[in-house]
Amino acid sequence: MTDALSPARSRETESGGVVLRLPGPLREQLDQAIGRAVEERWAARLWDRDTTLWTSDPQVARRIEGRLGWLDAPSTFAERATELEAFAEAVRAAGFTRALVCGMGGSSLAPEVLARSFPRSEHGLGLDILDSTDPEAVRAATERSDPATTLYLIATKSGTTTETLAFLAHLWELQDELHGSIPDSVPGDHFIAITDAGRPLEAIPHSDAFRSVFLNPADVGGRYSALTYVGLVPAALLGLDMAGLLGDAQQMAQRCRALDASNPALALGASLAALARSGRDKLTLVIEPELAALGSWLEQLIAESTGKHGTGIVPVADESLGPPSAYGQDRVFVRLGRRSVSDWLATTDDALDALVDAGHPVIELALEGGEWLGGEFFRWEFATALAGAGLGIDPFDEPNVTESKDNTRRVLDRYHEAGDVFPEEPVLAESGHLRFVGDAALRLTDRQDDLVAELRRHLARIPTSGYLSLHAYLAPTPARDEALAHIQHSLRDATGRAVTRGYGPRFLHSTGQLHKGGTPSGAFIQLVAGHPADLPIPGRDETFGALIDAQARGDLASLEAHDLPALCISLGDEPDVALAEFQTVLEQALG
Repeated sequence: MTDALSPARSRETESGGVVLRLPGPLREQLDQAIGRAVEERWAARLWDRDTTLWTSDPQVARRIEGRLGWLDAPSTFAERATELEAFAEAVRAAGFTRALVCGMGGSSLAPEVLARSFPRSEHGLGLDILDSTDPEAVRAATERSDPATTLYLIATKSGTTTETLAFLAHLWELQDELHGSIPDSVPGDHFIAITDAGRPLEAIPHSDAFRSVFLNPADVGGRYSALTYVGLVPAALLGLDMAGLLGDAQQMAQRCRALDASNPALALGASLAALARSGRDKLTLVIEPELAALGSWLEQLIAESTGKHGTGIVPVADESLGPPSAYGQDRVFVRLGRRSVSDWLATTDDALDALVDAGHPVIELALEGGEWLGGEFFRWEFATALAGAGLGIDPFDEPNVTESKDNTRRVLDRYHEAGDVFPEEPVLAESGHLRFVGDAALRLTDRQDDLVAELRRHLARIPTSGYLSLHAYLAPTPARDEALAHIQHSLRDATGRAVTRGYGPRFLHSTGQLHKGGTPSGAFIQLVAGHPADLPIPGRDETFGALIDAQARGDLASLEAHDLPALCISLGDEPDVALAEFQTVLEQALG
């Protein structure tokens, strides 16, 4: 077998270890884009914190200046590796066997990548992630390990993240009950905080009683924080080689100082921006299976950084490769994996070759073994910042993220007054466990009171060069992962559109910015469920079930306010049964 990532394989062009396999017209465009990035010294200007790379507005420039600390993270935190390893050793010596990261978006995705990509070391702690407000998910995370030997990482840059503080309230009460019967013990021994200094730290309840507090640099945004305490404290607890992880990041950072096309992030960032401008704005990630968790981290970094002011790149993660007929002319494929994984390379070679022959651009990134993730974190952060320059947007803000949060607060205010998140409203159709509720366009025109007909009506609204996004406000489980993947691929194969999927409210902190602020080409299917076994949030008037319902309702209102097609499907109190029913309805609707 020919190594798909080796120099022997035929390819169109290579820059900085980034292999571009392109049809003729696109090859010329990308050569020009990379040449422009070199000529205009994009890499040097980024290292110099030259904000004219993105804006001429002084106010925007000042904000950007306060978001570039991630450039120094590999070297800054390499000096703290010994400190982190000593902390992890002290935690193990205190009898802790597991850790639970409680956070959202950038605060949870990097730890998840590390936990899922590396085998647990013999002296490391088990590590889980809690980033769902579904009461089933909160209960499962709580019960997965013994609270007497579990350390809770409360990660929030702002100190005010609604979901994270709800997790803290729940877990603090749990520990308070446990320690009430143990002399000379306090709940705070089981908690650490990862946040910013000043008001963020002060906003976290009980933080003065925590075992430890890790204060991140204030000039690092959440989605660019993988190589700060956000990712490195969990990495240390996992028992990873900290010197290797950060050394790899330092090596990549040094390579990214190159001023010519040998810069591995410059070629990637300039290419992605140029492809998006040419209409190839659906970035399909083909990642080695053992490293697949990186897809969710990349999804947030790219979507939230580029999806604003009517432009953006739509990342598509966790999609199995299909035949060329399953894809429209808006796709670009990135294969990312290690040279040593020959079986995976072989299984994707034929599919990618067929896509190239059909005129689709393919970018190949070959990764080395060892602690390579540190390098990839930095490469993609640098490349995404440069893609922002190519798209003419500020890659460090998120102007639309607060919309759904504000709507959630309004829904909760109504809940506190009336006791109901979902008031009576027109139902498009219902049958069995399924109930369809649509946006204004569906509610007010041509209603047919039939599940199949209403689903077809909604799918017909996907723009020609648009995408469909599945939003599952459900507790994640392997069975639901499988069901959602099946739905995703059925929709893609039948419509030829890109289809993304994500669990709520998690995706609100990753791709939510893109949905509202990016190219207005998305259509959405929202899945919600009942909560027969709800959980209270200590100190709050609402339950976890009411919170996730309010988040779903608030996001639906935000999508509708942007005139984006949205269909809400209620799965009732038996979501797994209802998901199977929905798959049957979907098959009929797709013919």
